[in-house]
Amino acid sequence: MTSTELTVVRRPAPVSGRSDLDAVKAAFDALDPDAGDGATLLLGRCAPTAAFTRRDALLPGYHEACAVALERGFEPVLRPVGGHLAAYDEGSLVVHLWQPLREAREGIRSRFERLGTALGEALSGLGVPDVRLGAVPGEYCDGEWSLNHAGRHKLVGTGQRISRNGYLFSAVVVVTGADRLRSLLVPAYDALGLGLDPETVGEVSASVPGIGVEQVAEAVAEAVAEAVAEALGAG
Repeated sequence: MTSTELTVVRRPAPVSGRSDLDAVKAAFDALDPDAGDGATLLLGRCAPTAAFTRRDALLPGYHEACAVALERGFEPVLRPVGGHLAAYDEGSLVVHLWQPLREAREGIRSRFERLGTALGEALSGLGVPDVRLGAVPGEYCDGEWSLNHAGRHKLVGTGQRISRNGYLFSAVVVVTGADRLRSLLVPAYDALGLGLDPETVGEVSASVPGIGVEQVAEAVAEAVAEAVAEALGAG
């Protein structure tokens, strides 16, 4: 049984990155396709967070990179997805969408495309020109389904987890504060022995001066809700 209902949850205040990941993991682990629950969209902000991956933790410079994060006021956490270090703070919108669904693995690529397109439409509607899906050469945590401005500046990173009971799609939209994130990412990537072009660290406010996280959250909620409504239950 699959519900066609979408529940939108907005966090009123920032939480720690660890609290965010723990809460979402609990929701993901509790997914039950037989319960008739619909999808849930969670929008919020986090305190400064350095989200490493298990691949990072295997690198010789991981502990040094964690020390770099702490020195700059970012809490190091390990997130259970692929890729490499991503950073975000109160100037970023954290997006999580989960849904109980049988055979969720079959729809991984289509969800990335559908939800990535929705996020891109949200940013375009806010005034960001030339929003594209795809990695920018030299970006942090490079991924096929990142979103960027004009092929030069990464604005959104995305990821997805799958279980036998459903999926979790997560994204971080950098609205403001790219300089602060860059000040962490550059030395941390150096410590990890990974390449990074500092110019690829972008923010929405560079194209839309004065925009805030709440404005982006509203646009994202509307766009993602439409995308989910069109395909909810289809995988």
